[in-house]
Amino acid sequence: MTSLAAGPVSRRVGDTGMAVFPIALDGSVFGWAADAKATASMLDLFYAAGGDLISTADHYAGGRSEVMIGGWLARHHYRERLVIATKIGKHPDNPGLAPDSIRRAVDASLERLGTDYIDLLSFDGEDPSTPIEASLTAATELVRAGKVAHLSASTFSPAGLREAVAVARRLEIPGISTLLQEYNLLEREPYETDIAPIAFAQDLGVLARMPLASGYLRGDFRSKHDRPASPLFTGALRYVNRRGQAVLSVLDQIAFEVGHHVGRVALAWLLAKPMVTAPLVRVPNARGLADLMPAASLVLTPEQVARLDAVSDR
Repeated sequence: MTSLAAGPVSRRVGDTGMAVFPIALDGSVFGWAADAKATASMLDLFYAAGGDLISTADHYAGGRSEVMIGGWLARHHYRERLVIATKIGKHPDNPGLAPDSIRRAVDASLERLGTDYIDLLSFDGEDPSTPIEASLTAATELVRAGKVAHLSASTFSPAGLREAVAVARRLEIPGISTLLQEYNLLEREPYETDIAPIAFAQDLGVLARMPLASGYLRGDFRSKHDRPASPLFTGALRYVNRRGQAVLSVLDQIAFEVGHHVGRVALAWLLAKPMVTAPLVRVPNARGLADLMPAASLVLTPEQVARLDAVSDR
């Protein structure tokens, strides 16, 4: 029988020693689809509901996402209860993962966020022009200086990830502890085939990016005539096809069975998967976030998970 747990249990983030709420917040909308007021409302609601992991990147909205998070942090005293994650490597002022670029990028992020340390610093994609050994060595200096607690990797290839793990082990320095990887009912490759085995073998935490397929798995886009409120969600329209409709149909059936919104069911499917720490939820406003937060306590039956596995495995 499908159930709601008495309360969501915090989930471990790989071997970092950290544990977080099962739903994490994607800050890519801050400063773009969400203005300062909407951002503050989302962050207030997220924290009040028990959320603690806030993910952003130094290039989101040209840095405004970090600035808005920093402004919110400055008005509260929550810092030690939160896990602040940011990505570097794509800001035009500090592109790539060369050592000097990493140092400048981290200092700039710390200033925008108004904090002394970043809990989870992610390399935002691989940098072919810089050996991963140089990047990890530079990041190690920041860990030892107390500016960074743990390292993560976003959208690394399997080969790049394996190399990063091997280099850190050989040098006996802090390595990648967490992955940010696109994963949802409509995008199961290459995560399940190529990335998940590495995550399992290395005990890496996984934060699922785009868990609702740009909003499609919320049921917001049932036809080509549905239009997103922000360009950030236009990617949902590519799923308006026969396969997408088949997945939504099963989501609708299970949503009826459990009495929850289809978006919550899609997130609960992810939370049933091994190694997934939390989905990084991207929504345009507090109302959308409030609608999804109960997914943290929704437990699907093995039969319901299997039905979703079957319809999406095409």
